[in-house]
Amino acid sequence: MVWQLLAKPLLGVAADTVRGFVETKKAKAELKVTEIKAATKLKEDQIAGKIKWEASAVDQMKGSWKDELILICLLGPAVLVFFPGMTEHVEKGFIALQQLPDYYKHLLYIACSASFGLKAGKGAMGLIKKK
Repeated sequence: MVWQLLAKPLLGVAADTVRGFVETKKAKAELKVTEIKAATKLKEDQIAGKIKWEASAVDQMKGSWKDELILICLLGPAVLVFFPGMTEHVEKGFIALQQLPDYYKHLLYIACSASFGLKAGKGAMGLIKKK
């Protein structure tokens, strides 16, 4: 009789523990299935062309060093003007850049924009066609 009084609550606790463990395993399995379905849907949408170019480009550029290189090149003149004697060189550099052919400046614009995930091709092509 005493054994039954003690065993009933202990069995209830054990059953709750097992039930909780099973539910946790089931939830983790459902999460994995959901993640796989989402990744599959994303790939299908990319193949079908439904994903915007920017999102796809950003995803493809993960681990790419060219973004950092372009950012360093863009920030270089802004930093150099604070060093004595460098302002003149920075000014000469900008004058030289202004003298580059327009098509080359537009290509630089497109390349930098694409590197940062911006769609600038149409705008730059409009600039090129205006001339």
